[in-house]
Amino acid sequence: MHITVDPDAAWARLRGSRWNPPGRADTGARRKTYAAALEQTEQMFKAAEAVGPATRPLQLFYGLSQAGRAIAAAAWSLKGTDWHLVTHGIKTSGFENPFPDIEIRTDPPGTHGSFVRVSEVLDSPVWELDAVRLEEVWDVLPPNLGDPLTDRDRLTPLLAAIGGGTHEHTLLTAAVCDIPDRVIDAGTREALAEYLLSYPAAAQHDSYVRTGRLGPDGPPDYTRYPHGGGELRVNWLMPEGSATADERREHLLGMTRGYAGQRYFLPVITPMNREMHPLMAWWSVLYALSMLARYEPASWVSHTNVDNSRHAVSIERLLERALTHLPDLIADAIAEVSG
Repeated sequence: MHITVDPDAAWARLRGSRWNPPGRADTGARRKTYAAALEQTEQMFKAAEAVGPATRPLQLFYGLSQAGRAIAAAAWSLKGTDWHLVTHGIKTSGFENPFPDIEIRTDPPGTHGSFVRVSEVLDSPVWELDAVRLEEVWDVLPPNLGDPLTDRDRLTPLLAAIGGGTHEHTLLTAAVCDIPDRVIDAGTREALAEYLLSYPAAAQHDSYVRTGRLGPDGPPDYTRYPHGGGELRVNWLMPEGSATADERREHLLGMTRGYAGQRYFLPVITPMNREMHPLMAWWSVLYALSMLARYEPASWVSHTNVDNSRHAVSIERLLERALTHLPDLIADAIAEVSG
């Protein structure tokens, strides 16, 4: 999957916002925190560029954590002192497990931990007692589509490419992309329906393109990709009936999450009650990697050794993408909570 980002432009957006901070960060302590936190974020990311995988997760995570403080300072939904963040609000365990099975948990909803508060303002879930595995959150990130950690069945983002022309219509039509081979190979309506249970918004479709031999009762008519996987044209009923192209696009925005200018159906991971915001998926992954690097350095070095670890190259690629993708996601998140 090719995702186009411009980190220099994103940093320019962030730096340009500091003279007149958005949302509730326009005055007082919130304004000072906004500016200082973004300066620390940028410096942490610059420091991360200069080091290798042995320490890069530390600078990246703490840079993102400081960006979270800027997001909270700008958020309209946080009043009084609720914007002031204390503690991480997220924890890891199971470092003795295989790398994909490292466990991630969060503090309870309504607490002041950074992860919890920023998740709340971005309408992203938290979870407490039941851990999620690193692999599950890793797979939520669109750029990780080609970098699986294991051979298990995966729940990965489904790119939504809107179609249907410019005329008014009662249906929103979009190509749902990157459906995995296991679903396409099964070739049945039942297999597709079972798979889409993890993507509630996509599962609420009205219809989709079917193979012609059985008419409206035929199986899904997928378009396969040469490199594996494929896509399906899917229709959803517009809630108010006939709608313009702009109204249909707006409806798609409400069903999907944004990432680098594209829209995705993201999976809901058990025990979460809705899909994660991509920024919080990055936060979860980088927190786990930073804690592993900080507290289990020998284990971390072994995971990043390309001569001995099947995960080393995937980790390197993730950390490189963090440098380029996160500035854009941070700028978008600030706009989202302060608009």
